[in-house]
Amino acid sequence: MRAMQLTALDTPLSMQEIEKPTPAAGQVLVKVETCGLNFGDLLIIKGTYQEKPPLPYTLGMELAGTITEVGDGVTRFKPGQRIAAFTGFGGLGEYVAVSQDVCVPIPDQMSATDAAAFLIAYGTSHVGLDYKARLQPGERLLVLGASGGVGLTAVELGKLMGAEVIACARGAEKLAVCKEVGADHLVNSETDDIREVVKALGGADVVYDPVGGDQFKAAMRACNPEARLLPLGFASGEIPQIPANILLVKNLHVLGFYWGGYARVNPKVLTDSFQQLFTWYMQGKLKPHVSHELPLEQANEALDLLRTRKATGKVVVRVTE
Repeated sequence: MRAMQLTALDTPLSMQEIEKPTPAAGQVLVKVETCGLNFGDLLIIKGTYQEKPPLPYTLGMELAGTITEVGDGVTRFKPGQRIAAFTGFGGLGEYVAVSQDVCVPIPDQMSATDAAAFLIAYGTSHVGLDYKARLQPGERLLVLGASGGVGLTAVELGKLMGAEVIACARGAEKLAVCKEVGADHLVNSETDDIREVVKALGGADVVYDPVGGDQFKAAMRACNPEARLLPLGFASGEIPQIPANILLVKNLHVLGFYWGGYARVNPKVLTDSFQQLFTWYMQGKLKPHVSHELPLEQANEALDLLRTRKATGKVVVRVTE
């Protein structure tokens, strides 16, 4: 089978012919149709992700496809069933063997493109805003990096959950996309003073931050008393150091949040979230925004769209037809 693999750190992926896997006990073999790309894939390539898989390595954290074979002890799925899966690896290969525990049935009405764009982005934002930050209707939510894969879903979900949403992104074109999915207020990170604009709007009750760096610092100073801050990534390249005196004066809550970690420590958090998210999708309340879809041979170009921030929402790679 074909797979786009990383063979050395900080180098482009290359197409390899590798052996088709066999599902072990508790696993299913999936013919991969689509793979959603994520910022974490770029970190794996550079060797700076929190998990460092051995090389050579097939990238692709989330995928959608059809089960072709099941291993011993598999009771939840059968061959021919369409699923999406958060695997952490393998999505940029034609087949992957994964645990049945990380697979979710795809509704008949959901396309493979939507399914590959759904789990991580919507799952991260929903667990972060609902389970961690306890976002309430009427609160003011500030989303940094709002036009990115997880940021755009945070805008969409925040509005759906009844918040007043402030979207912060780079440039008018990206902010227009945020407006389309429900943002009430727009902040241009290239030209606006984030702290002053947010304070003029009444301050933030919840901050959703996949960016870090100076934007986190500005957002923290625009928080209302007892606000909750969710640092979930550092796309700026700078991990902010949080001054405890500001936390003290405003009684702020900084909530550490690694969505993928719940697969190990409390998977029910993820499965409950997926149930709610799929319900909203079936009701027509959620629609993944995919700005680019490229074939497997162009996986490097697809990753460059993330690296150069030319994408809005998700980038999806079509692996097989």
